[in-house]
Amino acid sequence: MQRTRAQSVEAPRDRTLLASRLRTIHPLKWANAFLIGHLVALMFGLAGLLIAIPNPELWADSAMGARAYDFGMTYAGSLHIIFGAAAMFAWGVAAIGMRKTAIFFGAAVSISLGSELLGTSFGEPFGNYAYTSFLGYKILDHVPFSIPLSWFYVGFATYMIGHVLAARLGVKPLWIYAVAIGGWLLTVWDLVLDPAMAHESLPVRFWVWYETGPYFGMPTQNFIGWTLTALVFMTVARLLWNSDPPTDGARLAIWFPLAIYAANIVFASALSASVDLWVPILLAMVFGLIPAALVLTRRSAPAAPAPAHDR
Repeated sequence: MQRTRAQSVEAPRDRTLLASRLRTIHPLKWANAFLIGHLVALMFGLAGLLIAIPNPELWADSAMGARAYDFGMTYAGSLHIIFGAAAMFAWGVAAIGMRKTAIFFGAAVSISLGSELLGTSFGEPFGNYAYTSFLGYKILDHVPFSIPLSWFYVGFATYMIGHVLAARLGVKPLWIYAVAIGGWLLTVWDLVLDPAMAHESLPVRFWVWYETGPYFGMPTQNFIGWTLTALVFMTVARLLWNSDPPTDGARLAIWFPLAIYAANIVFASALSASVDLWVPILLAMVFGLIPAALVLTRRSAPAAPAPAHDR
């Protein structure tokens, strides 16, 4: 009886101690852990789409393989998005603070969800399309819950990359150029993502288009809608911030959002390659990944004035 009482007292203490230790972990450590989860989930998804689904003979006779397949079909579509959103949120808390991160999250999720609900209901602003069931529970039976999260985490990454690049270029007003560059980089990601994710040759289609267009079957309106949605939520977030975050890439650990952006470009490129879409890959590299990578370059120090010579 005494042992039972002692255990009942120790259990809350252990939980309190664990909670205290978790609170002392720096947000960047959480971000790194979520980033690893994001990368693993992306690789797991690629393995499923490109290997497991087309080749069931590789796993059909294995109980563990069958369980992994069932897990992937149920959760893999949204798992990498959840990890990506968690990673960028934790990074944001560490780099620019909870307030700015929460504001960007709220603006990105609410505005993108509104755009997606309009798109799947009325065909505006993206065109006439519908989501399949592979990206998780659908909000109002139209938009998977993971879609607004993907707008947040990749949009947050591209905005912060654009912010630091604009500062390096010395352009003013800084925030307008940050929004423009961030929206550009986000739309370039879709140039390689959208044609692959909806391609009829992919083993699993994540959304279906009910109209065609000149860009590998995608309507031009889709990319206009992407750009407008990105510009709106980035602008709203920045106005609500009421100030610019730091511009020092090293202080911000700007490699982190670049890693998120690069991982998602590579993921989409691998899917595009699997269905022989090579031009979107080239466009994503030339107009997206390579310019974004410039954020890692250091601003050169101003040249010292030449010493005066006696005449």
